[in-house]
Amino acid sequence: GFLAQIVDGALGMAYGVVSSSVLLSFGVPPAAASASVHAAELFTTAASAGSHVWHKNVNWRLFRILAPAGILGGVAGTYLVTSIDGAILRPYVAGYLGLMGVYILYRAYRSARPVESHRAGVVAPLGLIGGFADAVGGGGWGPVVTTGLIGSGGAPRETIGTVNTVEFFLTVAVSIAFVVALFTGHWEEAGELTHYAWAVAGLILGGVVAAPLAGYVTKILPQRVLMLLVGGLVSLLAVYQTARLL
Repeated sequence: GFLAQIVDGALGMAYGVVSSSVLLSFGVPPAAASASVHAAELFTTAASAGSHVWHKNVNWRLFRILAPAGILGGVAGTYLVTSIDGAILRPYVAGYLGLMGVYILYRAYRSARPVESHRAGVVAPLGLIGGFADAVGGGGWGPVVTTGLIGSGGAPRETIGTVNTVEFFLTVAVSIAFVVALFTGHWEEAGELTHYAWAVAGLILGGVVAAPLAGYVTKILPQRVLMLLVGGLVSLLAVYQTARLL
């Protein structure tokens, strides 16, 4: 939980991907892993968002466009993941990560200047897809949205801060959707969640300790270094996801 949150808060991705990957490797079903990770993220994303707001890493115009789209996609993804196996989407996520990782590294190498703002027509669909992927895969908001925005020219510091702040509201919406699915009988296997209470507690404890450091790390690292780190991380995630598929 600590290591995943340090990476997520500083680079805008990977807490859900890392945490859910660990749970899945222990044999936790996809829906239960996603619900467990989002339960932990209620606490870690709140701390991370507060850190980024405090260090002025948030672009509020981008936030107002990204948040509603992400929440809508997350709620839709929750109802899908409680009905089917989320592994169906993994090949597409791995391909996307591979392409975006290489492109971000290319932009860092060329020292490309960030764009001042993104069009709503780009941000909203990206948020919708990111929220959906996050709920279905137990993680994916950061890898989809952060890489998409930075890859299309977004300033790393503001992009990471904004995406992390929106993630708190996304997590609240997805967690509520899981609860509604449970109490309406839509999610038949939800009883297994009680077996993973200690795992969730560990993710919460480690994540909350690490989250306040994230905003400061993002603030002090140079833009090019951030882009190289993000590109490298995304490429590694793509290789890891592809290896698991094979």
